Amino acid sequence: MTAFILVSGAFTGGWVWEEVATRLEESGAEVHSVTLTGMGDRPGTAGPGTDLETHIEDLVRLIDRVQAAEVVIVGHCYGIHPVLGAADRRPERIARIVHLDAGMPRDGDPALELVPDRAVRDRLLRAEQVEDDGSVTPPTHDEWQRWGSTAGIPARALERLVRLAAPQPLGTLTQPLRLSGVTSGLPMTGVLCTANGAGIAMVESLVGLGDPRFRALVDPRVTFFELDTGHWPMLSTPDELAGVLLRAAAGEGHRLAAPSEQPAHLRPFLMEVPEGPRERVGRVDLYLPDADRPRPAVVFVHGGPVPADARPTPRDWPAYVGYGQYVASLGAVGVTLDHRLHDLADYERAAEDVAEAVELVRADPRVDGERVALWYFSGGGLLSADWLAAPPPWLRCVAATYPILAPLPNWGLGERFRPAAAVRAAGPLPVVLTRVGLESAAIARTVEEFLAAATECEADVEVIDVPLGHHGFETTDHTEQARQAVDRAARSVLGHLRN
Repeated sequence: MTAFILVSGAFTGGWVWEEVATRLEESGAEVHSVTLTGMGDRPGTAGPGTDLETHIEDLVRLIDRVQAAEVVIVGHCYGIHPVLGAADRRPERIARIVHLDAGMPRDGDPALELVPDRAVRDRLLRAEQVEDDGSVTPPTHDEWQRWGSTAGIPARALERLVRLAAPQPLGTLTQPLRLSGVTSGLPMTGVLCTANGAGIAMVESLVGLGDPRFRALVDPRVTFFELDTGHWPMLSTPDELAGVLLRAAAGEGHRLAAPSEQPAHLRPFLMEVPEGPRERVGRVDLYLPDADRPRPAVVFVHGGPVPADARPTPRDWPAYVGYGQYVASLGAVGVTLDHRLHDLADYERAAEDVAEAVELVRADPRVDGERVALWYFSGGGLLSADWLAAPPPWLRCVAATYPILAPLPNWGLGERFRPAAAVRAAGPLPVVLTRVGLESAAIARTVEEFLAAATECEADVEVIDVPLGHHGFETTDHTEQARQAVDRAARSVLGHLRN
């Protein structure tokens, strides 16, 4: 028999698992829906010293009582911290660890670092949500979304979540997790809730970028599932979640392939483009056309986050080199740059890098500084918000290719980096948007939000569709349809620069 130990996230208790537990028990499994000290219906059990270690000990004592041969321990959100701490103490008892829409904390990480919304973290650090007894007040009805997407939760279930939420002992969020490393050898399953942000494709792309934090995910003992719902699948899709947990316990799920010698982002550009002169100035590269007078410029802004130690850096990736060379062959100055978007917390710094690069380019005597376009890709799309909200007169066009146009629900970036709202202030500024048909659902929703806002305010948006295109199609989809999309987008952008 398999025993499931279900550990919920902040402010909740074992009650959130009721429907999932029932379905698991119907399958013949033993189920323990845990309410940790001071949480759920046990708020009176917390004291001044209640911290992460307290919750780890709660789980260790439970594991020691379980008689089943196999223990599958499931951590949702905050719950993954005590889960990993307990598994580190009793690795011989754990058959599999399930990260249910949870991060991958490492030794020394406090749970507070993984709270997605920076404003929420800041309030907690300033003790603005902390009561005199050292507990954190639970979110109000409207605040739950800031702790994770509430998509899919029925209204009655959301009301119950709000009503039964209990204060969280602050020490459970601020005490660092201590791990010896033995949990890295245990089988693991990640259950990704796509309406809350990441899906399997996004994880695969992070592995392909060489981020060392994700190297362990290609281990064959690591599997993945996706649920098309928000951050609380035990409330929104309990049947599907129970089924996934049973399959995870059986070792099923999607396994990531080891990165190839030539990962997708380093494959050749989909078009043969003549090489022209390239000059490097700091973090900026200029692709120069054969011209005897200043020419308009297109600044290409790469996506991310990209690990700081990724080599080659984005401006040397074939796609960006290809775009830079192509617009140069069409008579404009192509510009690529390396900005420092290495983590979700780096968007402000990356925005500064882009602004500095633009000023450098506009000051170059070979550039017509009154005719510049900004072209964004993937996660770099969020950096377009500042320019859409207050477009300067020299900005003649904004382009975006397979972009993210609103922060994903678990990114916690606030309102500044939300092109889907900023477009309402763009006025007559032309926008050229290349959309791929095989996009992830979470990213596609941000594009839909952007287009809906653009329609309402009658923004000048041209949509170029690549129905069979993937995210990053320039190096993965060498099709005539994809080549035509790149050519059409480039010529449209240059047309706006010349008008």
